[in-house]
Order: sequence, then C-alpha cells, then structure tokens
Amino acid sequence: MEFARYDVNKYSPRQMVALPLVLLLLAGLLLGYTTLATGLPITPGIDFAGGTAVTVFTSDSRETVEATFAGYPVLSVGEGIGNGKYIQFGPMEDARYQSLVGLINERYPDAKIDQIGETFGKTLQGQAFLALIFSFIGMAVVVMIAFRNLVPAGAVVLSAFADIAITAGIMQIIGIPLSLGTTAALLMLIGYSVDSDILLTTRLLKRKGKLEEKLSGAFRTGIIMTTTTLMAIAAMWVVATAGQIQIIAEIASVLIIGLFVDIMNTWMLNAGILKEYVLRGNKK
Repeated sequence: MEFARYDVNKYSPRQMVALPLVLLLLAGLLLGYTTLATGLPITPGIDFAGGTAVTVFTSDSRETVEATFAGYPVLSVGEGIGNGKYIQFGPMEDARYQSLVGLINERYPDAKIDQIGETFGKTLQGQAFLALIFSFIGMAVVVMIAFRNLVPAGAVVLSAFADIAITAGIMQIIGIPLSLGTTAALLMLIGYSVDSDILLTTRLLKRKGKLEEKLSGAFRTGIIMTTTTLMAIAAMWVVATAGQIQIIAEIASVLIIGLFVDIMNTWMLNAGILKEYVLRGNKK
C-alpha cells in the first residue's frame, strides 16, 4: 500500500482542484450535448428507450446469430453460460416486431422474448431521474445539517456531483448504456462518495492537530477503504464477465469507474477546497 503513504500536502489548493474542475467542465459539455441529441445525458439502453430482449440457448456463434437477425435493429448479442445468448433489439414497428417473433419461433422455438414498450421506457426514465434527484437532494440536506457551514458542506456536495457527472461522461465515451442497473450503480456511488467526503471533512475540521498531519492521516484511511472496496467490486466484475452476466458486469464497471473518480474528487477537489478554507481561517 505504498500509494497510501503518498504526500498529498506538497500541492497547493489551486493545484489540487485544477484537474477535477477541468474534467467536470468537459463532462458537463459532453453530457449537455448528449442530452440535446437524445433527450438523456447518457445513451439509454432498452430499459429506457424501449426494445426487445430475447434469450436463447443455441450452439450458434455470435456472428451466426447476428447474421440471422441482420434485417432487424440488433443492439447487442451477449453470450452466457451453457450456450446462452442474450439478444437486444431496438424499438420497431408492430409489423416488423411480429415478423421478428415469427423468425425467432421458427429458428429458436424455446426462446424467451421480453418486450419493453417505448412509452413504458419513458416512464422508467422519469422514475429513474426522480430517484437520482431526490437522492442527491436528500444527501445535500443531510450534509448541510451535519456541518452547518456552507463551505465544507458545499465541498461535499460539489465532490459528489462531480463523481456522478464525470462517471456518466466516461460511461458515454466507452459505451455503457443508461439502464436500471447502471442507474442503481450511480445511486450507490452517491452514498460512497458522501462517506469518503465526510471522513475527510470530519478529520480536518473536527480533530485537533496540524493540518498536514490530519490530511495525511485521513488520506491513508480513505485510500485503504477505497482500495478494499475496489478489490471486492473487481472480483465481482471478473466473475460477471466470465459468466457473461451483462447487467452485473455493467454495474461493476460503473462502480469501478466511479470509485477511481471519487479518489480524485475527494483527495484533490474536496481536499483542496477544505485546505484553502482551513488556511484562510488560520490567517484570520
């Protein structure tokens, strides 16, 4: 754990906050552009956009399955345990959907077909958006009550917001869609972000001692906590990827990305703001 001994005190507050703020700005521009183009900040999966999910058990290769349904809007073909294939189709007209069902029943009689209507998908969009908004507002209220000081509370809220925004931007870049599973991962990320930020804020503002010693101690504790969590989630990602459990793999991927982003925002953005706040208080 050599990284836990890294000296975070050698940087000025301005140097610490520069990179997170630049990445937050870039993420905001990307998410804003995607919102204008699709109506959502991240490209939606079939949970939110509507579509058809088909589960089949066949020895056909992925290429063969894609060729079979080449005339339909295939989004992805996932492979699972025991020759399982999970095929996702985008929204289509009713006549084309009936044609697809006929082809599936002819080629794969034992297939399981699940359809999500576009209207229902939009309803799920609204519910997921409200869940994120209310979770974030609830977190901000609790933090304000706990610290009763605008600067430390604002730093925690800003850091949590940056975690979500930058993680969402990376999801858009690497192609992880917004689904019910990845929305749940973003909600979990809010909770973990606040946990690490409150650890930092409590150590720096509530404990006595030199600022450098308190910051270094908080950094060691926080990095050990985050590394332990990352190892557990990485193991979950390996198992889910090996077993081709797509939804679990996507959740684990979002959490891994989010935890690395949280390390940056907690120990650079939040720590830089708090360091400047404490130094100005000492000067006064």
